[in-house]
Amino acid sequence: MARAAMLLAAAWISMPAFGATALQCVPYARIVSGVNIWGDALTWWDQAADRYKRGHEPRRGAVLAFRPAGPMTLGHVAVVSKILGERRMLIRHANWSVPGAIEEDVLAIDVSEEGDWSEVRVWHSPTQTMGARTNPTFGFIYPDKPGLRSFDPDPALGSSIRLAGMDPAIAARISHEARAAAPAAAPATARPPAMPRLKMDMRAIAFADAAPSGRSLKDIIADVKRDARLR
Repeated sequence: MARAAMLLAAAWISMPAFGATALQCVPYARIVSGVNIWGDALTWWDQAADRYKRGHEPRRGAVLAFRPAGPMTLGHVAVVSKILGERRMLIRHANWSVPGAIEEDVLAIDVSEEGDWSEVRVWHSPTQTMGARTNPTFGFIYPDKPGLRSFDPDPALGSSIRLAGMDPAIAARISHEARAAAPAAAPATARPPAMPRLKMDMRAIAFADAAPSGRSLKDIIADVKRDARLR
């Protein structure tokens, strides 16, 4: 418990100063993907209906739109940067592990029963573990011109912290494992195998949401203690 509290305190210290405007996921995803949609992340899926193709298959440069869930009241958007396998991919997004932070090429895995990316788990960079929560999604929005655009921080978009993301050695190992585990070609009607349940890491809970936390450090530590009692 003491270790969890220390990690939370360290993450809190790395957040933007009080009163600073944190970089949001929406402008970052719009610039990197080229999907020209505005407004809160939870509106992107419906807005894209008559403007962009949508689906449930990850493609490089596509935007994964998250549904509102729990404290993530405004939804979230992330951009696919690399496909690692049937149920693993790398994404780029902002304002997830720490308010205002940019995370580039971090792991997201499909944990849905149907294998359609309707539920995902996302990498938590500060602790180098998978995030504690299962996050529901709408699906993928495909840009007219697939690809990744560069992101140059603009003061008008808010302050940002560029995290290291996944350790390169970890990313290389995951890529190798994904290639080694890739099954032979299967009939189109075959259902993808279910992902194994991943162990929850309590250290990742406090900053696993897309929306910046307005709670105090005392409140966050109290949440961790309560969750620990429920285990």
